[in-house]
Amino acid sequence: MASNIIELIKVLRERTGAGMMDCKAALLANDLDVEKSCEWLREKGIAKAAKKASRIAAEGLTYVVARGNDAVILEVNSETDFVAKSDDFKKLVCEVAELLLDKKPACINCAKELTAELFTNATVKIGEKLDFRRFEVVTKTDAQSFGAYIHMGGKISVLALVEGKDDEVAKGLAMHIAANNPTYISKENIPAETVEHEKKIQLEAAKNDPKLMNQPEERLVKIIEGKVNKTFSEVVLLSQEYLLDPSKKVEQLLKEKSLSVNSFVRYAVGEGIAKREENFAEEVAKQTQQ
Repeated sequence: MASNIIELIKVLRERTGAGMMDCKAALLANDLDVEKSCEWLREKGIAKAAKKASRIAAEGLTYVVARGNDAVILEVNSETDFVAKSDDFKKLVCEVAELLLDKKPACINCAKELTAELFTNATVKIGEKLDFRRFEVVTKTDAQSFGAYIHMGGKISVLALVEGKDDEVAKGLAMHIAANNPTYISKENIPAETVEHEKKIQLEAAKNDPKLMNQPEERLVKIIEGKVNKTFSEVVLLSQEYLLDPSKKVEQLLKEKSLSVNSFVRYAVGEGIAKREENFAEEVAKQTQQ
C-alpha cells in the first residue's frame, strides 16, 4: 500500500502539478483512482493553481488596516496590474487581512497555511498566479496610536506605532514615511557595521578627490564624518524634514507633541522582486502561431 501510493502520488503530481500532500489527499479521497483524483483536484482548483507556480507575481497590492488595538500590514501579489485593480483581488486582500487580525499567525508560512483556501479559490476565479508575500501584525496599548496610510490605491502602505495619543500626527507620520522612505527611526538604530562600511566608502572617495588629497588627516576625518552624517540623515526618520511642514524636522515635531515613534513598517508593491521582461510583439506572435 505504502509503495503503491507513493508511485500514484508521483503520477498525479506529473499530471496536475499539484503538491505532494494535495495529491495524497486526492488519492485517499478517491480510492487511489488517478483519474478521479485528477478531477477532484481540478474541482478544488488545486491543479489549476499549481500550474501557475512558475510564473512571476510582481504586481499586486499592499494594504493596512487597524481594528481596535491591533493592526496588520500586508502585501499580496498578482501577475498583472489589471488583476490587482479588480474587485475580486481587492476582496481577497481584505479577507486575508481580517483573517490575520483574527488569528495572528506567527510567521509567513503559518499565514500561508491559514489562507491557503482563500488563495486557491481566488486563483481559480481570477486565473493568475497569486502570492501572499509578507505581513506584520502590530499590537498597541491604549496609550499609543497607529499611523496607517495607503498610497496610490495600495502601491505603498505604511503602519507606524507612535508612543502617545495623537491619531492626526500618527497618520501624518505614516504619510511622511510613505513619501520619504526612511530606513531607520534614529541614528542610534543604525548598525555599527553599516556606519563603518559607509566610512570606508567615503574614505576611498576622498582618496580619489583631488581637492581632499592634501588635506591634513585631522581635517579629513572631520570631512568624512560630515559626509557620513549627511548620508545617513537622508534615511533617518527623525532627521528628515517633515512632509506636512518642511520648516521642521520630524524630531522637532515629535518633541513639540510629546510623542515618539516606536516602530514603522513600509511596504511598496513588488520591491525586490525581479520582474520578467517581455517583448509584447514577440508575445503576440507566439500566441498567433499556436
